[in-house]
Amino acid sequence: MSQASSSFTSTRWTQLVLGIICMSAVANLQYAWTLFVVPITTQFGWSKAEIQVAFTLFILCETWLVPIEGWVVDRIGPRWMILAGGIGTFLAWLLDSQATQLWQFYVGGALAGFAGGAVYGTSVGNALKWFPDKRGLCGGLTAAGFGAGVALTVAPIRDMVKSSGYAHTFLVFSIILGGIVVICSLFMRAPEANEMPPMDKIKTRQGGADLPPQQALKSPIFWTMYAMFFLVAAGGLMSAAQLSPIAHERGIADTTTTFLGITGPAIVIALSAHSITNGVGRPLNGWISDHIGRANMMCIAFGIEALCLLAFGFFGTTPVMFIITDALVFLFWGDIFSLFAATVGDAFGRKYVTVNYGLMYTAKGCASLFVPLGNVLTHMTGSWHAVYAVGCGMNILAVLLGFFILRPAINSRLKSASELAPVGAVGARASR
Repeated sequence: MSQASSSFTSTRWTQLVLGIICMSAVANLQYAWTLFVVPITTQFGWSKAEIQVAFTLFILCETWLVPIEGWVVDRIGPRWMILAGGIGTFLAWLLDSQATQLWQFYVGGALAGFAGGAVYGTSVGNALKWFPDKRGLCGGLTAAGFGAGVALTVAPIRDMVKSSGYAHTFLVFSIILGGIVVICSLFMRAPEANEMPPMDKIKTRQGGADLPPQQALKSPIFWTMYAMFFLVAAGGLMSAAQLSPIAHERGIADTTTTFLGITGPAIVIALSAHSITNGVGRPLNGWISDHIGRANMMCIAFGIEALCLLAFGFFGTTPVMFIITDALVFLFWGDIFSLFAATVGDAFGRKYVTVNYGLMYTAKGCASLFVPLGNVLTHMTGSWHAVYAVGCGMNILAVLLGFFILRPAINSRLKSASELAPVGAVGARASR
């Protein structure tokens, strides 16, 4: 390997690691939120549904601002947007630590959403640009940072909430998490035009010309994926937001449990376990999709996810089964954040991938609207079973869309691009 080639390899893996670290830090804005819901309701007497509006605002701002943030990043590079995300992370939890009114938590949720989206969209887009030859794997690794980011912090956050209160915990971790992102931002950059792997190293079919967002939005492929993203995201978000309240209602949240040699409260083990499986599933299934095709992997993963949601809803009533079924739910749910990102890059090109994936990512914002509806459905039916039955149905519909509509459509586009490209410009492997 030449010195230039070695330097390029080292540089792009360094950029990937920096993005993963940033993602791990801001992941707490979403996945650790469930640990604060019960203490806040206890402190102020608000209902869980009222508090969860802050989570919905977080998701809406995290997702719907990403296209704008991506548009900026595609023009000026990732550094300044990541820096803004780090500052926003600090300010969001600082505000939550001082909040005494419901609207203040809503503002904190919206600000956290901006911060999370700025880091998420930028980091994923940067990984897709540096690794056109490994989009499934490296997009998955970056997304895994967000999925597994709370594995190391969930126990300290929960312990601090219990010992020092939720407000103090917000304050301490606003400094820690915001500081990590700010430091990493100083070293992040996009690849130069000459910092791309040779085309013969790219085995996954590419979509040919770089399509700007106004053209990508005209593609049936985009809107099919958007519908699938929405359907699968809704079930997982309801589970993520309500995990702690469900565990408390089932009377197992604080039950001391031993699982795989680890002893602790069931809710802590469950959060840690599903953070790990959420993280592992993203690069693993992204890597598989590099070999068997994105649409094929989507159909497999979402079909299994449907069964896992049913299992969690109906059988996760004991501490051990709660932990196992919840971990399985997140093992396959997180695939949406690697598979759809990689597919956007494959189908619509590298140049505008940050903004194009940002537009796709807004499907998560639409799905967040189902979080408070989960509380309403539970109140109407008297149990959580209906919520997970609906989530199962959504995943099955996503499988049908993937197999009968997305799979043939994307194969047709990639085949056309391959036929138009010069011989040897793209790899021979089909997306299948």
